[in-house]
Amino acid sequence: MMTYRLMTSDLDETLLRADGSVSEENVRAIKTFVAAGGYFVPNTGRSFDSVVPLLRKLGLATMSNQYTITNNGAVITQNVDRQLLMTRGMPYEEVAGVFSVMQQFDVAIHIYTLDQLYIYRPRSDDQAYLKTRGVQFAQLMKPGQVDQFMQQAVLKVIAMNPDIAVRQAIQQALRTRFDGKINCTFSSGMYIETNHFGVDKGSAVLALGRKLGVEPQEMIAIGDNSNDLAMLKAVGLPVSVSNGIPAIQQIADYVTQANFETGVAETLNRFAVK
Repeated sequence: MMTYRLMTSDLDETLLRADGSVSEENVRAIKTFVAAGGYFVPNTGRSFDSVVPLLRKLGLATMSNQYTITNNGAVITQNVDRQLLMTRGMPYEEVAGVFSVMQQFDVAIHIYTLDQLYIYRPRSDDQAYLKTRGVQFAQLMKPGQVDQFMQQAVLKVIAMNPDIAVRQAIQQALRTRFDGKINCTFSSGMYIETNHFGVDKGSAVLALGRKLGVEPQEMIAIGDNSNDLAMLKAVGLPVSVSNGIPAIQQIADYVTQANFETGVAETLNRFAVK
């Protein structure tokens, strides 16, 4: 019997290399784990469409009863038919308020719906990074265009600037605006991400576990950045890749010797694949 039946993994800077590719060592370990009956659940801030090429490479795109968590825990999707198991979006008033705060800073602003990414003031460095991930977007030309989301479900709103001081200032401004009642995290060394209060990668994997009959102590979570904290806190075996930020490494029961190159494979081979 498997001690750990489910592994949930962050993608960028955890499973994936800097160029967005995945090592063959990671692919082999994941396929071995799944073949033995395990659930491998990508858990990312990105949208489902941008994860599909990876699912194909891992052999998970057409496999029944395998799932992906996206948009920092706002959506759970069954891979094979794209059936939505859960969506938890942001009220329009929250979207408009976050946008109003973020546009006061020198940032690109991303608004994610189920089917589309919209960007206000896209930056060249942001666009270059998104290209390595195969992410497409539509450009918002005017601030007033945010009104269109009164009729669309928004899953998350994020801002991009590599300067940590800018992102920290936005975080403080958002906490003040929403009296702390908003989920606000950092990712990829350049993004500050907002979701509705209570929506995170950890609550999503626990919800999926309840559906699958998998207990938290039967789960492994591996990540590198602050938007991974909730999922590491939720599971039986929290793991940080060696390139994880200090806060992630501090709560991890295991820190891999390898970074994103083979950290996932190292974890599976040590704890789950015998």
